[in-house]
Amino acid sequence: MHRLQMFRPSNAAALLRRNITSLPMHRSTPHTAAALSTTTNLSQISNTRVAAQRAQALARWFTVGNGRAKMSTLHGTAASTEEQQADVIQRKHLGSRTFILNRPLRLNSLNLSMIRNITPQLQAWDKSDLAKVIIIKGTGHRAFCAGGDVREIIKLLDERAPETLEFFEEEYQLNHLIATLGTPLVAIMDGVTMGGGVGLSVHAPFRIATENTVFAMPETAIGLFPDVGGSFFLSRMDGEVGTYLALTGEKLKGSDVLRTESDLRPCVIMNSPFWRADHGLRLTIRSPPSHAGIATHYVPSSRLQALEDRLAELETSDNEVINMAIEEFVGEFDPHYKYPLSGNVRRSIDRCFRGDTIGEIVEALKEDKFEWAKVTLETLMKMSPTSLTVTLQQIRKGADMTISECFRMEFNLNFWQRVVFTSHNPFIIPSRSTLQVSPDFREGVTSLLVNKPATTPTWNPPTLSEISDTDVLNSYFFAPSPNELSLLTSKDLSTLHSRYALPTEKDIERVVTGEVKGWFSRDRRGKQGVREKVVEVLERRTTIIAADGLKAAIVTDPSPTQ
Repeated sequence: MHRLQMFRPSNAAALLRRNITSLPMHRSTPHTAAALSTTTNLSQISNTRVAAQRAQALARWFTVGNGRAKMSTLHGTAASTEEQQADVIQRKHLGSRTFILNRPLRLNSLNLSMIRNITPQLQAWDKSDLAKVIIIKGTGHRAFCAGGDVREIIKLLDERAPETLEFFEEEYQLNHLIATLGTPLVAIMDGVTMGGGVGLSVHAPFRIATENTVFAMPETAIGLFPDVGGSFFLSRMDGEVGTYLALTGEKLKGSDVLRTESDLRPCVIMNSPFWRADHGLRLTIRSPPSHAGIATHYVPSSRLQALEDRLAELETSDNEVINMAIEEFVGEFDPHYKYPLSGNVRRSIDRCFRGDTIGEIVEALKEDKFEWAKVTLETLMKMSPTSLTVTLQQIRKGADMTISECFRMEFNLNFWQRVVFTSHNPFIIPSRSTLQVSPDFREGVTSLLVNKPATTPTWNPPTLSEISDTDVLNSYFFAPSPNELSLLTSKDLSTLHSRYALPTEKDIERVVTGEVKGWFSRDRRGKQGVREKVVEVLERRTTIIAADGLKAAIVTDPSPTQ
């Protein structure tokens, strides 16, 4: 029996220590030393047992072949000419199955061909007993996936092609399939990960960030809204961070993608086999702990190929085993680095972005004397007023929806569905007396992405004062659509996959008395970033006192989500 088949959650840590300790160490050479030095000598950074074990594990995987250390370049071996021309490369290696997004000149931006390449194969691998883990990544280090190919979408829209609606229908089906997949999926977000690329990664149980990761949901800047499940995962982040990221399109880089956590409610549901439309019964199948983030792990890009080789060796689809394997390769955090959305910035985010209208948020930013508020307000004023209004309502409504409900809402929200495409009647035009047509999506993409040099978009309407929240609700949320999103599986989720990310603020609050930092470190088996997150939350939201030699904490700044 393969040694990893014996892992169970209760004894995984002990077995990992025993197995790593007994691993054969390869003969040291200058090449090996160089490889290890580029990935940071963990034992020098920290004397902890976890760091030492991780260093030993890394030493094994940076093996020497033909006098050169094996390092990750294009995340895989050389591709054939046929593979190089494919927009998605599919590979099999032992127990792993891999999708490689392969449009490097377009930053691996997603199009309909790629979606139709991935979806049926993903379904097949999910059913295969030979596939133990599925990996999705991009060619090169510049981008995992920079988003949907919106320039191509605008071209299809101008041609009034039915593929316009089919792209979003099949994209959301793929995103939902990833979220409800039975086989563990590891998304390697090495490089730019935005929009459609977030949809391919954030719904997976394992989401790996690197030093190259640049995360953003920049849709309001091009007259759109954060789709691909944005209403689901952004609405469940700590405090109002998700609202802030959705409205401003702010970028997060590197390890910050791991440190931005979600406050997720535990409950996974699926449609009961006895479900009937008249009573809508649902069956609870499990309730995982409520903690998740944009990324679950931070792994330096130089270790990715070794990580993939490690995952391919696994002979089990046990999530605990996969998590422990990934943990062998994670990078150490700089203890002096300050997370940009912490402290006063985070306090301002929670205070200013808690409003239920854009007007309330704008007024709160004007009243805030912090320099960050001024810069943020200037950013908001550049965005499409319609997009801002729709996005805020989308995030607020998504907080109380399951993932299937969120995707269906987003499908009906698509601005270009004011001209709806169906297979039977390609052009169903709703009455303009009841529905408003927003030209902002075409305007935003053309101005910022097509025009060279980029120009300033002219939004219609141009200001927030000319938009009625009631009209937006009636036009985009309450108005019926001739099309309804049909998903590929009846499974549903009310929380993101969250077991392997950092704890949320509510997790920390529940254990806010006593030695909280040590408790969370032990609970997460020494996971990198846990201690820093706990310290930041305690410094911002608590007052530390001493009593009878014991440390205690009193919450003085209740969570705005309560």
